[in-house]
Amino acid sequence: MPPPDSTASQSSRTDALKVAEISSWVVAAIDDEMDNLTLVTKVLTFNGATVHTAFNGALGLELVRQVRPTLILLDLSMPVMDGWAMVAALRADPNFQKTPVIALTAHAMVGDKERILAGGFDGYISKPFRISTFLGEIIRCLTQSAQQA
Repeated sequence: MPPPDSTASQSSRTDALKVAEISSWVVAAIDDEMDNLTLVTKVLTFNGATVHTAFNGALGLELVRQVRPTLILLDLSMPVMDGWAMVAALRADPNFQKTPVIALTAHAMVGDKERILAGGFDGYISKPFRISTFLGEIIRCLTQSAQQA
């Protein structure tokens, strides 16, 4: 029997740790497209996270204030209150200034990511997304947030 591949086993341990961390996540996902909320919810709950959803920024603010999530996934273009207005409200509230907020958006033109990050978001995921990219950006933002705490 050949010796186990230490790189592969180290990688699987790292992946297991990442999945274990997901079980402690409370995520607020705010998007006006039900299909997007369904996909995000399925991916995250499959990995053990708790997900709460809202259909616009105004409802999203109420939700965030109630559940105090670990992370917020936020669409930019929504009715009632868009993601730009919601992230501005969050950053003005001392309770949520350091809560990681990731833009989950179809805005994927040159310069959009930089504009989004400069606008108060901690991360950026363009739609449609690969699950590995989606989870990787969430882990990156949460790790960065923990290091700054």
